Amino acid sequence: KTWTGQETELGTLKTYTETRFNYRDHWDGAGAGSAWSLNFAWIQLGGLRVGKDESAFDTFIGYAGNVIDDTIVPYGSFDTNVVQYYFDGGNGFSAVVSLEDGSGSDSIDSYVPRVVGGVKYTQGWGAVTGVVAYESNTEEWAGKVRLDVNATQQLSLFLMGGYGSDDNVAHNYYKLWDGNWAIWGGGSYQVNEKTSLNLQASYDEGKTFGLAANVAYAIVPGFTITAEVDYFNQATSVFHAKDDGVGGILRFQRNF
Repeated sequence: KTWTGQETELGTLKTYTETRFNYRDHWDGAGAGSAWSLNFAWIQLGGLRVGKDESAFDTFIGYAGNVIDDTIVPYGSFDTNVVQYYFDGGNGFSAVVSLEDGSGSDSIDSYVPRVVGGVKYTQGWGAVTGVVAYESNTEEWAGKVRLDVNATQQLSLFLMGGYGSDDNVAHNYYKLWDGNWAIWGGGSYQVNEKTSLNLQASYDEGKTFGLAANVAYAIVPGFTITAEVDYFNQATSVFHAKDDGVGGILRFQRNF
């Protein structure tokens, strides 16, 4: 990751990049190999941001909890080029408007961009956020609303609901859940300065249920180990046949 920043007469000039490198074994039949991806590469001057980012449909309202596998019920696509503007009123109110492209086969198919708009109100107790997106390829729309509550100094909770006009099996760039509606909820509990517990549950109209829980432990500053257990259950519906499974993730993370 790289960051830069300097003050100008038009506001703070920032840049941010993030490149990820991955290696996989042969378990999935696709062959062993390595790959890299450019996840972020943007320039921001004041409230104007241009470049490679993740969709404001996810970044502005927030992701779906502090778990690793937070997309058992997916809540939106990520990679995209953007031209967006952030407004911060300084009194807890903020807003965003974002013109987006998508990526790869999910890019726009004409000169009409995808559009995301959002508003947020933040105070000491938490926040209320809403986003709405127009999918120009399919001429459909989707929206999400979210409530964050700081119940105590140690416990934070969230509840997020999504609705999309397109309920077909193919989905679209923003509404990736099955059916018209979906819901996500969970929270984090800071046991002590080194240990946190995180939980997320999700469900959609297509009868997919997901549950993820982990324990994150910071051995020393900058080095965290996270152990997570994930469960999903898909009841028989028009979207899929009945299926379920359990998985686990062990992450070693170094920040510097």
